[in-house]
Amino acid sequence: MAKVERFAFHVPSLEELAGVLQKGLKENFADAQVSVVNCPDLTQEPFNFPAKGICGKPRIADVGGVPYLIPLVQKDKVYDLNTVAKDIELPGAFILGAGAASSRILGVNAELIPIVQTKVEKQPAVNGSYVAQINPADKGCLLEKYSSKYTDCEFGLLANLYASEGQPGKVIEVKANGRTGELNFVSCLRQILEKHYGEKPVGMGGTFVIQKGKAKIHVMPPEFSACPLNTDEDVNNWLKFFEMKAPLICQPVIVSRDPGFDLRLEHTHCFSHHGEGGHYHQDTSPDSVQYLGYFLPAELLFRIDRPAETHLVGRD
Repeated sequence: MAKVERFAFHVPSLEELAGVLQKGLKENFADAQVSVVNCPDLTQEPFNFPAKGICGKPRIADVGGVPYLIPLVQKDKVYDLNTVAKDIELPGAFILGAGAASSRILGVNAELIPIVQTKVEKQPAVNGSYVAQINPADKGCLLEKYSSKYTDCEFGLLANLYASEGQPGKVIEVKANGRTGELNFVSCLRQILEKHYGEKPVGMGGTFVIQKGKAKIHVMPPEFSACPLNTDEDVNNWLKFFEMKAPLICQPVIVSRDPGFDLRLEHTHCFSHHGEGGHYHQDTSPDSVQYLGYFLPAELLFRIDRPAETHLVGRD
């Protein structure tokens, strides 16, 4: 059994959070509008999720970690989203986020974009996840619906997950257009929270769409590195980077500050309906970029199978 640690986040009201984000985003975007709205039906375009919303007992899980991938891979680190749902005390949870695919299942290393309504009693899991890998034919990005080939809910090495009951409800809507600052959208949100809430960690997750523009995205290569990856430069030389075009549907998991659990503070994967997806770094078209997101603060953090030996390489 993987060790599970639990922590209660500071949970501001949605109205307060909207005000804090509105003020902070204005420093990084030409136009930013933040409001409290009813969550749109996420079973509809462009999301096509297996759950209607991101509300109901919101929580964040940080599973495994980068130290299981680098400097050298530990392939025995495999997990299951249905088990995670039980570990976070929410069987049947709707889970979104960013992680690594199970090389045991795929036979190669790849990015996982988890979108899963986990199983509960007699209801089987509904797996709407995507997997992004390097296409062996042309070395481009190959994005596939996970369920088109696989029936499990397994993942490997690491994942940052936002989980809820998948219910409709009130959420924070963020519209941000025209990036004027250096920070990417997710880093900007996280640093606003850290600056305002300081010693009180706030967690947040949900989904956002890059509606216009292009973005820098990486996809891990199919082969794990045989040489130890000891620096961020080593990692970046190993990863495959692409410029991908909107619309991109992204799943961010954000924690304002680490309360001592060796967390990855932000991690965002994205998919599209035009065959592109992977790990989001930054938009590459600051003048024309348009973001539209729906977020909710998490009540609880669960740290699952924290690596005993750790480092800070490869965390962005």
